[in-house]
Amino acid sequence: MASALLPDRHPQTDFFLCDIFDAAPKDDLGTMEHPVFSLSTRPDLRILTYRHNDVAITVTPSVRGLATIHDKDILIYCISQLMAALNAGRAIGRTLQLRARDLLVSTNRETSGDGYQRLVAAFERLAGTRITTNITTGGVETTRGFGLIESWEIARKTRGGRMISVSVTLSEWLYRAVLSKSVLTISRDYFRLRKPLERRVYELARKHCGRQREWGVRMEVLHLKSGSGSPLRVFRKMIRDMIAADTLPDYRLEELEGDILRVTPRRESAVLAGAAGLAPLGSETLDRARDLAPGWDVYALEAEWRRVWADTGRKPLRSPDRAFLGWVAKRVAKG
Repeated sequence: MASALLPDRHPQTDFFLCDIFDAAPKDDLGTMEHPVFSLSTRPDLRILTYRHNDVAITVTPSVRGLATIHDKDILIYCISQLMAALNAGRAIGRTLQLRARDLLVSTNRETSGDGYQRLVAAFERLAGTRITTNITTGGVETTRGFGLIESWEIARKTRGGRMISVSVTLSEWLYRAVLSKSVLTISRDYFRLRKPLERRVYELARKHCGRQREWGVRMEVLHLKSGSGSPLRVFRKMIRDMIAADTLPDYRLEELEGDILRVTPRRESAVLAGAAGLAPLGSETLDRARDLAPGWDVYALEAEWRRVWADTGRKPLRSPDRAFLGWVAKRVAKG
């Protein structure tokens, strides 16, 4: 099936190289809510404009084209590393020193020579794309222009020319989002979504449905917020194909009368079925988990906890709710 998830190119055993597996993927709220990245798979030289409510955005490409939603993997990786350090009490700054292979592995990219070349092209588009917006980050609303990353450089190469480490300086705008913790945890399967629109719809679903039983949105509004360049009728067909494929992590899509798309969280039913024997958690427990882990997806946390419980011998629990909340506190402290 063309829309099926990409294979998991790097099994968990690869993560012994560093602590990237412990740095839960995190996305910033500003670019989750508003369309900043191109959904095109070809060089996109359009100047994009977006207005909704009180927000105005203009995205201007470089000669390399607009930064794409797949290029955003780099920013997600950087934000995730900064948040993990922040949660661990370590000092952080706008400039990160990254190992290129770690970035590729954690975002489910190929580590071939072509994979490294595509990474270079992504850095160039991120640095060259200019944003002018009045989006509020960290409680501050300013109208300004900036690049998604301020600069980047290859710090070290192999004799064959392949990059080993790279230095990246984030924009002040994105760094402010990290400092204010204006981020949300996303599913690692986000990096296995093939199509740009699938990734964009997942972001919107995660942003709007993460703490609700469901989220309903008119197709016209979804079309606008997605940043899709397709006509509305084509966009509807693409959404219907996504509904039929049903591969979106964490969420299920349903078309309703009145040209409405309904998004509801899925509790990873296969995982829950595999953890039979544990009673369902109470709604108050999930609410308390949200307080313990602001910005985290409690359904993803529940699924991970049940998976750990099953993998460690399915020990009887006197109070699954208390056990879950204790595990959440430790998981959040770990980052």
